Amino acid sequence: MSQVDLVKLHRALYTPSHRHPAIVEVPERSFLMVDGRGAPESDAYQAAVSALYGVAYKLKFSVRNRDAERDFKVAPLEGLWWSDVEQPDFAELQQDRDSWNWRMMIAVPDDVAPEEAAVAVAAATRRREPATPEVRFERFEEGLAGQIMHIGPHAEEWPTIARLHDWVREQGYALRGLHHEVYLSDPKRTAPERLKTVLRQPLVQA
Repeated sequence: MSQVDLVKLHRALYTPSHRHPAIVEVPERSFLMVDGRGAPESDAYQAAVSALYGVAYKLKFSVRNRDAERDFKVAPLEGLWWSDVEQPDFAELQQDRDSWNWRMMIAVPDDVAPEEAAVAVAAATRRREPATPEVRFERFEEGLAGQIMHIGPHAEEWPTIARLHDWVREQGYALRGLHHEVYLSDPKRTAPERLKTVLRQPLVQA
């Protein structure tokens, strides 16, 4: 049996156009998550992401070792981002990265049980990975959302985000929920100008 590939299984959620925003319905799915605050280059953020990947791979191998038919590919890193300021200005936020709140996430197959995720967290924690005990398993449903692909450095996302928000309002919707990013490229192997990031914004009929 081939690996379950969540990117292929939910292709519409991972392959938006970079030219034209689109509206998608994001179903309830299972995720490993960890919360924090600070700039992406901060030690806390780096430790959290490392812990998240550590648990994800522990989960993958423990599930596969129990049942070879349940193998899955570790999904891309995703992040929810928000500010304590209501309706913040993106340009101002860029100058105050230490105030960013984030929830980093990795999707897992729907047949993964909470107990299996808890075992993976415990196993990774024994290796003393920083922030590992803070990783948790949750179901998350985003519902109706607008999204677009951003190609380029993460620091240059703001015009694309503004474009997405303007388009959503033009379609008769209002913004709700948290700004969502899906990181499809490995920044260690991809030039900044070629990075691909899905930018997603939950919405509601205005």
